[in-house]
Amino acid sequence: MENIKRYLITSALPYANGPIHIGHLAGVYIPSDIYTRYFRLRGKDVISICGSDEHGVPITLKARQEGVHPQDIVDKFHFLNKDSFEKLGIAFDIYSRTSSEIHYETASEFFKTLYDKGEFIEKTSEQYYDKEAGQFLADRYITGTCPHCGNENAYGDQCENCGTSLSPTELINPKSKISGSKPVLKNTKHWYLPLDRYAPFLKKWILEDHKDWKINVYGQCKSWFDHGLQPRAVSRDLDWGVPVPIDGIKGKVLYVWFDAPIGYISATKELTKDWEKYWKDPETKLVHFIGKDNIVFHCIMFPAMLKAEGTYILPDNVPANEFLNLEGDKISTSRNWAVWLHEYLEDFQGKEDVLRYVLCANAPETKDNDFTWKDFQTRNNNELVAILGNFVNRTLVLTQKYFGGKVPRITELAPYDKKTLEEISRIKSKVEYSLENYRFREALKEAMDIARLGNKYLADTEPWKVIKSNENRVKTIMNISLQITANLTILLEPFLPFTSEKLRNFINFTARDWEFIGRNDLLTVGHQINKSSLLFEKIEDEAIEKQINKLQETKKENKEMEYVFPPQKENISFDEFTRLDIRSGIIVEAEKVPKTQKLIKLKIDTGLDQRTVVSGIAEFFEAKNIIGKQVSVVLNLAPRTIKGIESNGMILMAEDPEGKLVFVSPVEKIRNGSEIK
Repeated sequence: MENIKRYLITSALPYANGPIHIGHLAGVYIPSDIYTRYFRLRGKDVISICGSDEHGVPITLKARQEGVHPQDIVDKFHFLNKDSFEKLGIAFDIYSRTSSEIHYETASEFFKTLYDKGEFIEKTSEQYYDKEAGQFLADRYITGTCPHCGNENAYGDQCENCGTSLSPTELINPKSKISGSKPVLKNTKHWYLPLDRYAPFLKKWILEDHKDWKINVYGQCKSWFDHGLQPRAVSRDLDWGVPVPIDGIKGKVLYVWFDAPIGYISATKELTKDWEKYWKDPETKLVHFIGKDNIVFHCIMFPAMLKAEGTYILPDNVPANEFLNLEGDKISTSRNWAVWLHEYLEDFQGKEDVLRYVLCANAPETKDNDFTWKDFQTRNNNELVAILGNFVNRTLVLTQKYFGGKVPRITELAPYDKKTLEEISRIKSKVEYSLENYRFREALKEAMDIARLGNKYLADTEPWKVIKSNENRVKTIMNISLQITANLTILLEPFLPFTSEKLRNFINFTARDWEFIGRNDLLTVGHQINKSSLLFEKIEDEAIEKQINKLQETKKENKEMEYVFPPQKENISFDEFTRLDIRSGIIVEAEKVPKTQKLIKLKIDTGLDQRTVVSGIAEFFEAKNIIGKQVSVVLNLAPRTIKGIESNGMILMAEDPEGKLVFVSPVEKIRNGSEIK
């Protein structure tokens, strides 16, 4: 392992306009926590920094929609997310926020340092202005028609219908989301960080000095370099954020891309008076854990800021993950298509480590991955219960049964015993290599191999059979099984902290030192273990079906919201309408038309006669179930032959957004033949 004095680990600041979901956890926070806990177990000087990103247009938009102040929005989600992280065992040393006083001071000081050094370019440009509201409009405050697909609700930065990136001036018929009026272009002054000036440094630093970075990180950075870096505005016209700290300047704040990463620095300041040794000592290793949507900000923009300031270290690695999908569909906060952490913690109390395990085992490290509730259940039942839980339970139950819960002595080590114990150290080395190279899925699988090792050892040695003839041999077997269990409490700590704590209580063991892994004397002879219970419980189908049904309901609601009704048909005259003869009738006979999917042959009592009508409703109704149903029938429709059957009329149906057909019937039963006008 590298000779590093200390580790500074940062996790992307979650945006405080909504709760945490499993995509955030799998992409950023689970890997970050595993890495942090690993180095803590190694006795390293390590701090983990995170907090809420509380500025930006989405927050002001949400506040305006709900009729509250932006501070109300960020307060709500800051505390919700902070509490959720704690309950999941995410061990941040501090969870700060960018609306804090210390952050305002730190961000202002950082800006002023660069401003005084002449690092910014000052430019005046035209930007949309809302005369009625008396303010400049951020891109998301402007909507209009997309010039590419014709979507009338495109934003000033992107059309969410076709996905095209836009600038506000490209929109057709732009309007302000604040007043609804047409905005005008007006000159405004801003400050820009000339990223192009740092391109030569950044290219060498990333493309030559950090070829070991993950392929997705390296590739995205190279793509930006290939297109050419451009100056980027560090200020914007807004009233929510860190004010631009220049005398005489009002109504301008630091752009959130510039402001947010400084939050790592301000949080460290808030945590410790020795913050500078973590940010300015070259012997500190700085690692940013982020999702792929933040690669450019952490690999190009923030390093350019740090380089411009001149006294800070740069990140050693930025291990960005890809995206996690949910049940085959992209996670979306706006569509409520997500598994929210705070809801999971309510629905699956005591199963925090199950979620940690599944999200790590299925982490999107090299490509987008998919979370499904069935896989969640399978991994719990077939891996945590059947492998880890099974080994621990058998070991502790047999120790209680045969030796009163006391660790027996080793009488004689057979070659197979020695080989089993040696395997622990080999697995430990593999886990270390994987963790230090940010391969967390691989590391978890290898750590679980010790539980697999223990299960195989018990299955091969069969102490429940040997006890009848050779108690001394069973003493050795159970001692080794208990040593494996003690090793598991340390090795699994980064991945499953609640489980490790539970297991430590079971075996009355307190050591938490990574270097102890591989020892076969962690539990001394005569050591008394405590009574145990099941380490994990099976998750039944009912619990999974409940979650799947919740998602299906969400999908249905989204479909209804997204459904666009067909446009109104051309107007007809009143006389044309009165020519329609629509009557109430009752279905007296119904049968499926053979060799068709949709057709049902109906006999309808119209009050005037009984007539045959062929209707395409078989996909939604069984023929036998609609006999006796009162319907509305168009009587004076010209006869039409369908599949050899003459149809004399048409029943009226309504179609919902999902394509389901519903009878248009009188609310109260009326006489057959009654006119519908």
